[in-house]
Amino acid sequence: MGRELVSSNKSITMRSPVVKSCCVLFLILFLSRHYPVSATKKILNPKKPCKRFILYYHDILFDGNDVANATSAATANATKLGNTDFGKLVVFDDPMTKDQHLLSHPVARAQGFYFYDMKTTYNAWFAYTLVFNSSDYKGTLNIMGADMMREKARDLSIVGGTGDFFMTRGIVTFQTDTQEGTKYFRLKMDIKLYECY
Repeated sequence: MGRELVSSNKSITMRSPVVKSCCVLFLILFLSRHYPVSATKKILNPKKPCKRFILYYHDILFDGNDVANATSAATANATKLGNTDFGKLVVFDDPMTKDQHLLSHPVARAQGFYFYDMKTTYNAWFAYTLVFNSSDYKGTLNIMGADMMREKARDLSIVGGTGDFFMTRGIVTFQTDTQEGTKYFRLKMDIKLYECY
């Protein structure tokens, strides 16, 4: 009789994890039926951003003589692999304006770097922050991605932001607006935000 009691206690103990699992499963099913949780993905329409604006990026590369006007400088020279500046790293603090004029009042600064990363054609990879401190906007936008320079228009990712752009995401479309050799270039930046808070 003593053995039967011990044996039945073992089977209760062995079943208890199974019983606990069944109870937890029942509870989850009950709660999910009575308190539905939405797991639907927000559908973004590429033709309807929640915010859109155009800025112009002005880059004046330091050539060793133009300290007063330069806004960028090469910090690593190009390698001898190919003839496309492969390996050249440029750090910048460039003014952003609402129009094409370099001397217009900047509404933001583009601060970051780009480097040339293809041996066969000109291609750069950008990572930078737009720092806004104007009457229109306050905060930052973080931008990164490949700039396929031979393409007429190319998209980079907006991966986050702060202030007026808290946790935003979107796309910035680059178009080369003008270029003066390796000394100066201006990009038209069409900024489209799809997640605005």
